[in-house]
Amino acid sequence: MASLSDVKFAALELLLKASSKDTVRHLCGESFSSSAVCSNRLVESTATNLSVTSEEAQQLLHSLHHLIRYIVFKGLTSADEILPLFPKEFHQSLKNLLTKMFLENIPTWRTEAQANQVSLPQMIDFDWRVDVKTASDNINRMAVPSCLLQMKIYWYLPSLVFP
Repeated sequence: MASLSDVKFAALELLLKASSKDTVRHLCGESFSSSAVCSNRLVESTATNLSVTSEEAQQLLHSLHHLIRYIVFKGLTSADEILPLFPKEFHQSLKNLLTKMFLENIPTWRTEAQANQVSLPQMIDFDWRVDVKTASDNINRMAVPSCLLQMKIYWYLPSLVFP
């Protein structure tokens, strides 16, 4: 589970160095995926775009990733729920921009998270009956009920794509 304690809000303020809102939007979109956060290519492009070190870019991406995962996990869907997550001293314009971008992407992120989660098969339908044997050559087997259950399930197996 994502935790707010993993978010370093000071690192998020590095987004103030972005040249445009589109850069921030791109980083938000890329930061949701766990594989993207570990991507050296993304870290290096972030460092270049924001004119920061690779370590600062890595910390920014991790913090953004954890904040987004926390918001999606907790099911926060309004600005009133997201804005209090930021500390009081956090840059107000950046806070509003990030909140707006989070709200735009939450439905997509939620769908992606649900599609990638490990889960049990889903039951679609079932049929059952109880049979009682009324005739047998052995008296011990008579009047012993047996329950028959037939289930129809849907087992979602996402295609596994390996790089």
